[in-house]
Amino acid sequence: MTEFTPYTALGGGLFIGAAAALLLYLNGRIAGISGILNGAVARTPGDTAWRVAFLVGMLLGGGAFWWFTPHAFAPRQDFSPSLLVVAGFLVGFGTRMGSGCTSGHGVCGLGRRSLRSLVATATFVGCGILTVYVMRHVLGVQP
Repeated sequence: MTEFTPYTALGGGLFIGAAAALLLYLNGRIAGISGILNGAVARTPGDTAWRVAFLVGMLLGGGAFWWFTPHAFAPRQDFSPSLLVVAGFLVGFGTRMGSGCTSGHGVCGLGRRSLRSLVATATFVGCGILTVYVMRHVLGVQP
């Protein structure tokens, strides 16, 4: 996928927002993926089924998107798998350090007008901008 498509982006955003709002309204829970995953792994009695269902739904939704639009997934061949694993662990570390992920803070926290989530989201975005600048303009890695 190389072009910005506003209609699919808008549709995806509406689906994410609706899912987060429905989870909060129907279940009283925040749709922060890191917290949902942590709770599913911790297996708190009586609090695991909805978490597993949410995660399975995310995987099935991603799988369905991949099935119907395989052209949207063009993996990069010039990145080492070990570097991607390290990057994944760094994301997990940052999520734990920030007490939540972009979905929890950016989608749900900002919707609840949380100052903590505003600071966290600004930090996420700022670090993303810095990372892109360093990767492209300092290290010369092109997309």
